[in-house]
Amino acid sequence: METINLGARDGLPPVDWATVVEKLDARSAPAPDAPNSRTTWLTTLNEDGSPHVTAVGALWLDGAFWFQTGATTRKGRNVARDPRCSVAVSVRDADIVVEGDAARVTEPGALARIARAWADGGWPAEPDASGTGITAPFNAPSQGPPPWLVYRIEPRSATAVVSAEPGGLSRFRF
Repeated sequence: METINLGARDGLPPVDWATVVEKLDARSAPAPDAPNSRTTWLTTLNEDGSPHVTAVGALWLDGAFWFQTGATTRKGRNVARDPRCSVAVSVRDADIVVEGDAARVTEPGALARIARAWADGGWPAEPDASGTGITAPFNAPSQGPPPWLVYRIEPRSATAVVSAEPGGLSRFRF
């Protein structure tokens, strides 16, 4: 991994990626009473190359972000055509953007693991009968009917802005 200290000119130390992962693993909120403490933003590319940004119920698990969507949603069509995307999230004392490729997950064990993680977080997801998607009693109406497709985004690069003393701004390339 390469770490680029983008805050060096301002006297800031480099951000420690292990500390960022610790915050992501803990699913820490920006602040205990923050109204947007669970908002994660996914950016995909429209057919004309312009960005499409939408809030998603993504989870950080096993060193990657995971999200689900219907096959006919804009984000679903976008990642099927061009897997490049980014995820932005705020955690305690930091803002993080991860860039990578969305890879569809169809392996039953992986689907069961992420469905369990969503269920443990309060959304009762489970693998569907085919074992290649997930289902739940409810979802955002815009997702269309189940089963929903699951995608995994492994970081290719990331940027972290740390607001707690001593602060920091770093870019990571994996």
